[in-house]
Amino acid sequence: MKYPEFWLRYLGAHADPRTRALHYLGTAGALACVAGAVLANDWRWLVAAPLVGYGPAWLAHAAFEHNRPETFSHPIWSLVSDFRMLGLFLAGRLAGELRRARIER
Repeated sequence: MKYPEFWLRYLGAHADPRTRALHYLGTAGALACVAGAVLANDWRWLVAAPLVGYGPAWLAHAAFEHNRPETFSHPIWSLVSDFRMLGLFLAGRLAGELRRARIER
């Protein structure tokens, strides 16, 4: 599978807006933890980053999507896609990607 195929599959696995919202919170929280590690010069923030980032995302998959997180099958592409999805959302361009992937929720 090439990344463009994975991206469409990733979007399909995140069809519920509540799932995407929890992913945005988790990704932003993980970034805040990394920033905290740098600013406080404290490595413990780096330990917290994956917990803060993946916890809400995995909860959303269990509660709303009822599917297995893509992280388990493609961890790097999934991480890249988390940032891509957040960036597109913040830029107001995610709706177009969802339409292109034929995701209507």
